Amino acid sequence: MDEIGYNHRHSRDFCVNRPYGTKSWLLLIVKTPAHFRIANKDIKTSAHSIMIYRPFTPQYYYPATDEYFDDWMHFFPNEKEQQMMNDLNIPFDCPVNIADITDMSEMIRSMCFEHYSSSPYKERSIDLYFQLLMLKISEKVRRMANVAERNESIYSEKLIWIRQSIYRWPSRDYSIDDMAKELSLSRSRFQHLYTETFGVSVNKDVITSRLNKAAELLKTTDLSVKDVGVNVGYGNTSYFVKLFGSFFGQTPLQYKQTETK
Repeated sequence: MDEIGYNHRHSRDFCVNRPYGTKSWLLLIVKTPAHFRIANKDIKTSAHSIMIYRPFTPQYYYPATDEYFDDWMHFFPNEKEQQMMNDLNIPFDCPVNIADITDMSEMIRSMCFEHYSSSPYKERSIDLYFQLLMLKISEKVRRMANVAERNESIYSEKLIWIRQSIYRWPSRDYSIDDMAKELSLSRSRFQHLYTETFGVSVNKDVITSRLNKAAELLKTTDLSVKDVGVNVGYGNTSYFVKLFGSFFGQTPLQYKQTETK
């Protein structure tokens, strides 16, 4: 270990900008919301996050609130310690939210005490604290990943139900905001998850379900084109005809004449 700091406070104008990083590794235990610039993109992290920079990685971070608190440590792990970090799948060069930093912050505090003490065993004590700290980081990162995986699983079940509803009841007025609220997600997050899960956007699914139902009604009923459009949620007949033509390559009337011959 080279340098270490515990519970340092900085004002709103605090900013670290090291385009070429440092020769040492840098561990940050971030106690307040902050911004980290990664590959020219600013990422906002919540309180209770960690960041481990490898040597010579560009460092750019600044507060997201009026104050910034962190613990930090510049260190030079030996080959064995680097192998341990790799084996523990500890993330480098990207901030990670870990929810609870209390025990890790206390370890940094203890390491600070040892670093500035006159104890003949301080180096050995610091090495042991370092190993324990890495184990705790790995444990918390894994725990957060498991929580995220469980949440994604919950979302998947609800997304499947929403998609089934879209195809069962195509004439309903499907509001993205309402569907997102049902999953307690933002509009953009809901749309991203839906597309990621099914490989198609929710808007595309709504249109497909409605037009497939319209085609079925045109083939099996005597409803007019206008009434078919209304039945599948399109009160504007001109818009319905245009949409149907783009989807099937025929107008609804042409489709009806072709399919009912």
